[in-house]
Amino acid sequence: MSEPRSLAGEAEQLDAADGLAAVRERFVLDDVTYLDGNSLGALPAHVPARVADVVGRQWGELRIRSWEESGWWTAPERIGDRIAPLVGAAAGQVVVGDSTSVNVFKALVAAVRMAQEDGGAGGGDGGAGGGDGGAGPVRDEILVDATTFPTDGYIAESAARMTGCALRPVAPAEVPGALGDRTAAVLLNHVDYRSGRLHDLPGLTAAVHAAGAYAVWDLCHSAGALPVGLDEHGVDLAVGCTYKYLNGGPGSPAYLYVRRDLQPRFDSPLPGWNSHAEPFGMRPAYAPASGAVRGRVGTPDILSLLALDAALDVWDEDAVSVAAVRAKSLALTDFFLRCVGAYVPDGRVESVTPAAHAERGSQVALRCEDAGEVMKRLIERGVVGDYRAPDVLRFGFTPLYVGFADVERAARVLSRTLAG
Repeated sequence: MSEPRSLAGEAEQLDAADGLAAVRERFVLDDVTYLDGNSLGALPAHVPARVADVVGRQWGELRIRSWEESGWWTAPERIGDRIAPLVGAAAGQVVVGDSTSVNVFKALVAAVRMAQEDGGAGGGDGGAGGGDGGAGPVRDEILVDATTFPTDGYIAESAARMTGCALRPVAPAEVPGALGDRTAAVLLNHVDYRSGRLHDLPGLTAAVHAAGAYAVWDLCHSAGALPVGLDEHGVDLAVGCTYKYLNGGPGSPAYLYVRRDLQPRFDSPLPGWNSHAEPFGMRPAYAPASGAVRGRVGTPDILSLLALDAALDVWDEDAVSVAAVRAKSLALTDFFLRCVGAYVPDGRVESVTPAAHAERGSQVALRCEDAGEVMKRLIERGVVGDYRAPDVLRFGFTPLYVGFADVERAARVLSRTLAG
């Protein structure tokens, strides 16, 4: 039996044994092999009808009554509580709204303010905070992941200017050695958007706390694809988007996690009327609400927010757990790397995604000399991934709807595309 036939047969067997295979039917898919869920997740099939109800009945008929009768006003916290278990958080700590960039800004500035309030006496079990003020050097430094998605770097630079801090880009592995008694906050990505490398959230969070600083994590490429454990690992603040592995739709609102014990001290740089203790009191002075509501700013973007709410129904099935998704993610990426190794000529591509499971997210990135043109031809042939300059082909594996036959076909088409 030839190797291609052998791998195709193995893919068929793996799909037959896949406990998540039936979930695929809950998405709008076609004959295209879609491996770009790390940029935009596929559409859950029931979402259009739900959105039609929001537009036609809730907005069209109930109109302003829907703020109360349809639960629009409390949707940011209610939907946050639906996301919370997917990132390992208890209820009451996640609020949905705004973009990832806006939430990064809120979280990072708030982290620096808490660190400076601590006066260098933070640290201790379970995270930073709790200092008695004035006990050490001024916390005037922010560390940022040197390999971060560009917007995080832009936001970190602006937050540093606003808070009077110096900004220092550091590779995640070098963070423990770079921390000092002037470090206020550290902004890190859980999964590197370019390579798919999974960083050590527990270890790095512990190191940040030991230095008396605050950890802010960007979960855009991990939520809905792998376990995060925010509460378990004492993460201070976290943000993430919902249009990738959570399949919330293009531009769906992001979320902000504020650890429960830090909520009374969370001082947002964007205090809007939605986060006021009396939002309809129209007070001239700002008084922050209690709880995760402090993370809100302005009027919620209801249409996209409720489309996300509908998309999250997929996770209500008994078979869909983060653990099951992670197991399939690793199996899919392992199988893809095997197929690429079997089909693609030696030296034509190089994986920049770690082989070790503990260091791998839910994507495979292949370095390829003419990656932009190769991806264009792949898409023309019905295999959709994406390209990142200067030379990286990215393939994202969403276990809820990607199967092993998809993986085998993608590697086979890649081989033929590279052969001309």
